[in-house]
Amino acid sequence: MYPAPPEQIRDLDRKDRKEFHMNIAAKAGKKTIRLVNGIVDTAVMVMIFLLIAVGFYAIWDSKQVYQAANAVRYEAYKPTEENEGVSFEELKSINPDVFAWLTVYGTNINYPVAQGGDNMKYVNTNAEGKYSLSGAIFMDYRCSGDFSDFSSILYGHHMEKSAMFGEIGNFADKSYFEGRRYGTLYYGGRERGVEFFAFLHTDAYDDTVFRTNVTKKETQEAYLDRLFELALHTREVSVTTEDRIVLLSTCSSASTNGRDILVGKITDKAYGDPFEANEPDDSKITLAVDALADLWTQIPDWMKIVAIATPIVLFMLLVSLIMNNKKRYKKNKLRKGDERP
Repeated sequence: MYPAPPEQIRDLDRKDRKEFHMNIAAKAGKKTIRLVNGIVDTAVMVMIFLLIAVGFYAIWDSKQVYQAANAVRYEAYKPTEENEGVSFEELKSINPDVFAWLTVYGTNINYPVAQGGDNMKYVNTNAEGKYSLSGAIFMDYRCSGDFSDFSSILYGHHMEKSAMFGEIGNFADKSYFEGRRYGTLYYGGRERGVEFFAFLHTDAYDDTVFRTNVTKKETQEAYLDRLFELALHTREVSVTTEDRIVLLSTCSSASTNGRDILVGKITDKAYGDPFEANEPDDSKITLAVDALADLWTQIPDWMKIVAIATPIVLFMLLVSLIMNNKKRYKKNKLRKGDERP
């Protein structure tokens, strides 16, 4: 509605003129309120959209980290009797730091093992030598790469969804420990066995455990005594200074700077997998999912964000359109009601 011409306003008495201006001001105020409400509604919708987008991105990013840490990712490289280690040699040609393969039966621990010039490289580098938050399973740089030392230490991230060394902490449960006795280590062109005999919890700065080059017989005996002293669970396994042992270490949530460690004896005899017959035959599905995940990782980040955000924006616009139509319907209904005699 437009203001009346000046000549019409002059014909009005003072009271009518006042009411006229008040009506104009009221209508202007309503328009201002509607405008402000529209701005606030838009701002709220934008904030909701941003929060949802950030949430989706966080979920996607988390899935990417766990996908990169999935043992299935490396299955094609695993040395087997069928390929006679050819695939493993391919992985070594990609990353010469890779030198072994570790498997713990009854878990998802089934990874290549690397060794860097320090203990920091493979914290955020995967077995293919690429940057990755999940890192890789790696040997302490002070240990011999052929497991010839009396004790060798392997490290891995403690991750959820059974990735990397995420299942080491499960051995704190006595029945879990008792049900998983064996594993294998492939290195030097052949497979050896691992018989796990102790699970312990200690501090990351415990030099009595995290030590290498334990060479003297007396020191080796003292070292074994220390491991058994800290052990939460043990198994009747003959371990002497003539044996070689391996420690699988990962972070623990049980204490600040805590470490969970599974200790095994390396044997010349390679043990069969007692869990193999119970595993479901879903490898094709797993490989298909893994292939899709690899394809997704090759897409640029901005395209991923657009792909995630687009359906959210369309949904928000649809909700906004429905709400506006409802408001118009109510206004029209009220207006028709006011026009009735």
